[in-house]
Amino acid sequence: MTTQIDPITLAVLAGRMEQIADEMDATLFRAAFNPIIAEAHDASHGLYDAATGDTLVQGKSGLPIFVGVMSFAVKAVIDKVAREGDLADGDIFIFNDAHMGGTHLSDMRLVRPYFRDGKLFCYLASVGHWHDVGGAVPGNYNPAATDAFQEAFVLPPVRLARAGEINRDIVDIVLRNTRLPQSCQGDLNGQLGALDLGVKRMDELLDEYGAETVRAALDALQDRAERLMRAELQALPDGRWEATDYLDNDGITDEPLPIKVALEISGDRMVLDFEGTAPRCAGPVNIALPTAVATAYVAVKHIFPALPANAGVMRPIDVRVPEDSLLAADFPAPVGGYTETILRMIDVIFSAAAQAAPERVVANAYGTINALSIAGKKSTGQPWVMFSFYGGGHGGSSESDGLNHGNAPISTATIPPMEILEAAYPVMFRQWALRPGSGGAGRHRGGMGAVYEIEVLEENGAEAFLFGERGRHAPQGVAGGGEGAMNVFSFEQDDGWHIPPMASKMRGIRLRQGQAVKLETPGGGGYGPPGEREPDRIARDVKRGLMDAEDADTAYGPAWRGDGT
Repeated sequence: MTTQIDPITLAVLAGRMEQIADEMDATLFRAAFNPIIAEAHDASHGLYDAATGDTLVQGKSGLPIFVGVMSFAVKAVIDKVAREGDLADGDIFIFNDAHMGGTHLSDMRLVRPYFRDGKLFCYLASVGHWHDVGGAVPGNYNPAATDAFQEAFVLPPVRLARAGEINRDIVDIVLRNTRLPQSCQGDLNGQLGALDLGVKRMDELLDEYGAETVRAALDALQDRAERLMRAELQALPDGRWEATDYLDNDGITDEPLPIKVALEISGDRMVLDFEGTAPRCAGPVNIALPTAVATAYVAVKHIFPALPANAGVMRPIDVRVPEDSLLAADFPAPVGGYTETILRMIDVIFSAAAQAAPERVVANAYGTINALSIAGKKSTGQPWVMFSFYGGGHGGSSESDGLNHGNAPISTATIPPMEILEAAYPVMFRQWALRPGSGGAGRHRGGMGAVYEIEVLEENGAEAFLFGERGRHAPQGVAGGGEGAMNVFSFEQDDGWHIPPMASKMRGIRLRQGQAVKLETPGGGGYGPPGEREPDRIARDVKRGLMDAEDADTAYGPAWRGDGT
């Protein structure tokens, strides 16, 4: 018999379980050694169904893309246990295989069963972006990779702990396959601590409310999310809308790669069909199927932000991905640049949804994390790897201009502060500023991108690697809005500044002491016709230096000068 649960108890339990995941997030952020987790919060925690791996509860501080992909990671562990048996309380599984668990090989996943009274109740999981896990390129974003083995060390799901006892052999193997073992050891300990805390908090919750009541709450929350999603879809018009956008190239062949979606709404159901997307490519902009499905979930959550973060949201939505496409690549296809591809997926979903309900979406954001790695050796022989991602402009919306210098819409992460990076690595930022004129014109303009210029201070020099996008295809506006500025990357050599042949991707850039790299990141697309923008808002942008008068004349016409400014 199903336990009935009243609305007040349901709300209390929903908050308590979200707090458990949030506290696990905070525990790892405080304990992690590498800035990508500690400062940028590139990690996530959650509770997952014991039988299916479906997301039950997700922390609010981690990356939204992990909401969907971690359910596939947990399902990979469930399948392993089904084949091999012998699951015990205190077991912990570890792996980074992106074709099983989504995203890319830098994201290390830990999955732990949670038992109550000797019975499996759910799974707890932790994922964090480790600074380096081997491969050809420090930091693992190898723009020239043609298989997964050139990207990083590949670890399938294995038991890190059995019945509470850590298997030191597994730890030794993992730490031997990184350039930064101390950093990875610290991140691993942080994730283990977060899982321990999750178990403690779940014990406290079930001691107070009982397993049956909490289980009923988890089921009710998923059912409620499904009902809310169906109601949201029924409020939209029925129809079919299409959108296409492009990746610059795959880092191997300099040809654009289309990503296409058809969004169809019929009653209380939605179909997202990616037929027409480019086939699997040689370079590392492929993604695995779990990543594609999770990305669709993230886009849907942006369009319907009030919905809860659990698997019930996706029950009325059919995501169709062609088997031979770059959105469903099998092992060992390279997937290191997954971030660029999923950002383009979100862009095309937004562009299609804008044709049905423009008030619900924003214009395209800057569309690339610009994964930049600068690495070298200090005079002591100690290796250093500065890997980070960088911000840009967000798209305008029906309510406001886009955010200036924000992080990508796949995450709630923060951009590591300049002070942290300069303190940790032998570099100096010559510039860290907004990029004037980069936002797309519109009734509500796109947000401004940024300019980062980074000089190498180490006397031994360094080597830089860039994995970016939007160097040839600008972020699109919606509802009549204009395009944002494209991405521009340049690097300094003895004979001056150079631009990569493939615009947004390059490896092996040798930098002497005193030389620099520069990122001029894209702005967001505009929302609504530029002619509808209020003249005083244009004048204010010019006064603040967000664009100059000539750019304003080009984008909006000279009418804004009517007040004499």
